[in-house]
Amino acid sequence: MSALTSAAGSLAEAWQELRVHRLRVLLSLIVVAVSVAAFTGVVALGQMLSQGFEEQMERSGGRPALVMIGAAQGEPDASGIVASADGDALDAAVFATAERFGIDWVARQAWLEAQLPYEGWAGMQAVDPDYGVMHRVPILQGHWFTDADAARLVPAIVISENWWESLGSPAMETHPRVTVTLTTWSADGTPSAPTDAEAVVVGVTTTQDQYSFNGFLVYDDVAALIGADALAQNTSREAWIPVDGAQELIDAMETSIAASLPEGYDVSADRTDYLYQQEQGGFDPFGPMLLVLGGISGLILALGGLSLLNITLVTVRHRIREIGVRRSFGATGTRVFFSVMLESVVATVIAGGVGIVIAILVLRMPLVADNMFAMLQEPPAFPMSAAVTGLLVSAGVGALAGLVPALVALRVRPIDAIRY
Repeated sequence: MSALTSAAGSLAEAWQELRVHRLRVLLSLIVVAVSVAAFTGVVALGQMLSQGFEEQMERSGGRPALVMIGAAQGEPDASGIVASADGDALDAAVFATAERFGIDWVARQAWLEAQLPYEGWAGMQAVDPDYGVMHRVPILQGHWFTDADAARLVPAIVISENWWESLGSPAMETHPRVTVTLTTWSADGTPSAPTDAEAVVVGVTTTQDQYSFNGFLVYDDVAALIGADALAQNTSREAWIPVDGAQELIDAMETSIAASLPEGYDVSADRTDYLYQQEQGGFDPFGPMLLVLGGISGLILALGGLSLLNITLVTVRHRIREIGVRRSFGATGTRVFFSVMLESVVATVIAGGVGIVIAILVLRMPLVADNMFAMLQEPPAFPMSAAVTGLLVSAGVGALAGLVPALVALRVRPIDAIRY
């Protein structure tokens, strides 16, 4: 109980001293608040940018854990091609396995080339609707493929932003249409017969290459246009499964799919997402960035702490008479030590709170948010961990900055009150 009373008394004394020395405290708080705001902002920005990089990686490699599924038979021929499983049979086996194991997200994907009447060529992908979620395909206008698109009399298409702009940026409500000539390739590189198709634009996605167009068509629509057999030879199958227990589930999927195919086929299921590549010792794209941002934030905070230390040392030198008088009236060295140090801690915690509010307001400004996070499907909120870290670090800086002045105050004797 006496320890709690002493601690409460020290806090009360620290608060009283802060009120007495308001000007000095204000100068200290400005330095610390700016430092903590910069530190918290850098830490938060690093975490928020990491989410942006993760979304970019997931657009190419898929969300963790994304599994690529294939099946082949026999050895490669003279041209290095391995005979693939029948497309319809493999599709049936994959979708049946997904239903058996409760996998909700499965998609087929095939690359196409589309010749445009006046605009040259466009790189196209024939995909199932689940592909958009599995690969975080961003939609700028309109919507991604839905079940309602299957009822359309013409195929639905999602085109790139530069393609959409070349059409005059028509509103989606006008149901703009494009005409394309589709071509795909077999496993040995033989192109299919060109097929003309008219499609209605239902959505606009980001541009992958400023010098060419790109877009997506529904897989079943393309199969009906150019033939399921021709498309199946250029098709890959993907499934999005939980990360926990992924390898055990992959092994079970391989066994299930192989059991549904004729004997002799070698079924493979391999993860392609960025998280798996990191686990296998691949390059971590976020590590260097976070290391650099951490170094910058540490330097900013160190400069703020040194400034605060300088101010508190000068202040203690001017308070020697006051501290000596307190010692002469019975204040113990421990009481004086903690009261002086807690002044810095209380001040930096207050300043830290102000700095965190400043950092939150800056990162939520439309100018910052619109330029840094506009392309993200899930714009990140200000990370609470950064706010807590900033508050703890501000208290730590206050304790370190107050340690040396507190030691100086501890050495003050009652006779010093007379000398000064």
